[in-house]
Amino acid sequence: MINKLDKELNFHHHALALRVGRQELLSSNVANADTPNFKAKDIDFASALNEKLGLNSSFGKVTLNTTSPLHINAGANSVLGDNILYRIPLQPSVDGNTVDMDMERTRFADNALKYDASISFINNEFRNIMLAMQER
Repeated sequence: MINKLDKELNFHHHALALRVGRQELLSSNVANADTPNFKAKDIDFASALNEKLGLNSSFGKVTLNTTSPLHINAGANSVLGDNILYRIPLQPSVDGNTVDMDMERTRFADNALKYDASISFINNEFRNIMLAMQER
């Protein structure tokens, strides 16, 4: 039982951390909507979550040896790791900015909704545990 609970909570822990990181990334896109040459960024949530859970095989993955954490981009140590991707614009702007505010708002709202759903799943899991403990 504890093993199943740990597995379930571990999944939601990683999912929530990725949702928070993605929300920050999307809000950065919105904040830089008028910045010339800013490139909108996002993540592939499913592959990032699979990587965090260890479901992707690491065969063929190349890592670099460094002598200082400042030599390679500092973002590699963040929650999102190397999963940050640049978005390809549907309609490029004249100033080189790739932020599409309609798409950003949609993705931001979708991510917030899924974050709330994950919180609800965790609450239900704990509610079920409390109910099971009270029935004994």
